Amino acid sequence: MSLADVRYLLETPAHDPEIEAINDEAFGPGRFVLAAYKIREGGPHERGLSFVAVDDNTVVASVRMTRIAAGAGRALMLGPLAVRPAFKNLGIGRRLVAIALEAAAKAGMAAIMLVGDEPYYGPLGFKRIPRGQISMPRPVDLDRLLAHEIVPGAVARLAGEVCHADQAKIAEPVAVMA
Repeated sequence: MSLADVRYLLETPAHDPEIEAINDEAFGPGRFVLAAYKIREGGPHERGLSFVAVDDNTVVASVRMTRIAAGAGRALMLGPLAVRPAFKNLGIGRRLVAIALEAAAKAGMAAIMLVGDEPYYGPLGFKRIPRGQISMPRPVDLDRLLAHEIVPGAVARLAGEVCHADQAKIAEPVAVMA
């Protein structure tokens, strides 16, 4: 295997079984109780902003993006990012993140957040979200809440509990008194 042989493609429904297998291998069945998975259960991920790495027609890594909301803020949540063990530490995961960030920017998205390790994601442009600014629907290490800002001020608009954007409460119209 050569890194030159790895192709990066937009995710399609045909990739779903392999992506599920990679995520199961990387995170195990316990992943379904995590805060990020609770959010993902609220609606679909953005297939048009999710990518796979393929070697010899086999998916070896994937990254997904999901629309989220927190207060007045809207963003994408990156993850899961998973790479098959034989392909780890080759830069494939970092390349997938870079491709996803570029696609999000081109799509006009304002920010991307994730739950992850700052030493890994920091060099990719992610910074800690200030403690107390957002909360998650299940317990999470607050030092692992990271965001990449595309539009200045977008991360500051994320406030309160994070949910899937499809689950966000829509403000009721305010009646104007004449």
